[in-house]
Amino acid sequence: MIGGFTFIGGLLISLTIILSSAIYSTSVTSWSGRKLWYVIFGAKQYGDEAVDALFLGIPFVIGIIMTLIGLYILGNEYYKLYKKDGI
Repeated sequence: MIGGFTFIGGLLISLTIILSSAIYSTSVTSWSGRKLWYVIFGAKQYGDEAVDALFLGIPFVIGIIMTLIGLYILGNEYYKLYKKDGI
């Protein structure tokens, strides 16, 4: 159960950030690199230019890490069950 909740929680965090960035990226007028990743992570500000990024890189990476940890826990538990029961 812990692996499932961790997996779903990380997935919800990551997908919510991607969705909000996709919606917000339609109003961004200047960016460097790929537009969606610029909106999520941001970039270095030069001079007086306006920053149109959301700077949600740290929560996005935490969500990805949570997803991977939850997936590892689920896989490990299923492997133990398979090894124990011999199914």
